[in-house]
Amino acid sequence: MRTYELMYIVDPRVSDEDESAIGEDVKSLLTANGGNIVREEKWGRRKLAYEIDKLKEGKYTLLYLAGEPQELNIHEVEFRMRQNDNILRYLTVRTDEDYKRAGMPLPTEAPPESESDDEEAAGETKADGEEE
Repeated sequence: MRTYELMYIVDPRVSDEDESAIGEDVKSLLTANGGNIVREEKWGRRKLAYEIDKLKEGKYTLLYLAGEPQELNIHEVEFRMRQNDNILRYLTVRTDEDYKRAGMPLPTEAPPESESDDEEAAGETKADGEEE
């Protein structure tokens, strides 16, 4: 199974209802043939790195995807995004090979729980000289 990240930037002048409709269209295309949307992150309005069509801001959305390319309809989704004037930019990146190289779990898997954060937090209070 492959994993992907799909980020797209919507025109900031678009209403929230229209933005959610665009998101629903993208998600329905991705899941139509059995693709899986692992997580969705709406980043909201952010400043663009450079002006696009005289705009300095955009509404960012990041989708984490899992499945085979045929299941996700990536070419169809990108074709529809290219035709939609309200989407300023989009980028799809295959991430499963990067996760394997780094030795990290795929986003489709649950992240390993570590207790080291709790131990570090407890060690910091002891290091400050406070007694419990």
